[in-house]
Amino acid sequence: MIDLTLIGIGTGDPAQLTLAAIRAMNAADLILLPRKGAEKSDLIAVRRQICADVLTGATRVVAFDLPVRRAQGDYLEAVQDWHDAIAHGWTAQIAAHLPEGGRLALLVWGDPSLYDSSLRIADRLRAQGMDLRVTVIPGISSLQALTAAHAIPLNALADPVVITTGRQIRDHGWPAQADSVAVMLDGGGAFQAIDPAGVHIWWGAYLGMAQQALISGPLAQAGASIVAQRAALRARHGWIMDVYLMRRETK
Repeated sequence: MIDLTLIGIGTGDPAQLTLAAIRAMNAADLILLPRKGAEKSDLIAVRRQICADVLTGATRVVAFDLPVRRAQGDYLEAVQDWHDAIAHGWTAQIAAHLPEGGRLALLVWGDPSLYDSSLRIADRLRAQGMDLRVTVIPGISSLQALTAAHAIPLNALADPVVITTGRQIRDHGWPAQADSVAVMLDGGGAFQAIDPAGVHIWWGAYLGMAQQALISGPLAQAGASIVAQRAALRARHGWIMDVYLMRRETK
């Protein structure tokens, strides 16, 4: 039996870690840390620092190389193949470090339930016949970090919010029946595909980290600044994670 705990660790600030997360980390026999290449070394460095700060017992910490998703071909097929490869990597690490079973933890950026595929990858391990029990420890999501950084509510009074992706905004435009739209996993500037009239945007990158950057304002004016700032930050750091909220003025 493998007891797998998926622990939300927030968006880069070690102070976002919950007491439940700290307890779960110290209860684990093994914590696996994914390496995403030299250009994203900041991400594993944050995880290593969290482990150094909170682990007090014999929990082992092991890094492993995360497979790279191919950029060509059908997007969904590429993601499915990528998840298969990650599941294979998890299985190999479990066989190497927990051959008799035990308690495994993975530190998930943000929250495991919001645009993260750790739970889907865990399902693959079950489908392969692994005796697996999964527990989720929620964490501060990028949307919570964004609204906190800008000191704004996620929704307008009594109005709905749609959480979607940059791909959906580029392909389909503003979601129907939504006054507020939160956009994640945007490769860059999907908001340029919509009419900016009457739309306000709140954008944030590297939320919770030392290099955090924020821009807000009417989309017609702020959009170009976000595109330029995003490109400059990506060039400087070699990677970027950002998220934004847009809201239409309602009468």
